[in-house]
Amino acid sequence: MSEDTKADRVEKTDAEWRQQLTPEQYRITRLHGTERAFSHSYHNDKREGVYHCICCKAPLFSSKSKFDSGTGWPSYYEPVTQEAVGAHEDNSLFMRRTEIRCARCEAHLGHVFPDGPEPTGQRYCINGAALSLAPAKSDDDAKT
Repeated sequence: MSEDTKADRVEKTDAEWRQQLTPEQYRITRLHGTERAFSHSYHNDKREGVYHCICCKAPLFSSKSKFDSGTGWPSYYEPVTQEAVGAHEDNSLFMRRTEIRCARCEAHLGHVFPDGPEPTGQRYCINGAALSLAPAKSDDDAKT
């Protein structure tokens, strides 16, 4: 984690997170939950833009790195920067996985697996409820 990211850390009390987030967002991001496959619209959203952390608004993933993994969760082959997310060992549910969290606020995002497409070979399998999409401005928007 870079010094800039450490300086920008977002820390809130449990009560503050509960007030800011919906119950589902809280369960996923703060309690390390998982949404059901195919339950969030982002898994097949084709709009261009940047996906931000629902908790702290930090930019995490670009639609340019998004791909259809067929798993039912939004999947990306890389974050916007390597400093945007942190990897943590996850041995829950009798499995060994790598959990991905927002580097800025430690929100649980999902997991990363080594079975993604080139150029990285990584599949960041992310809960849609942990994200908010900031759509790219279209040429039509710029003209108005």
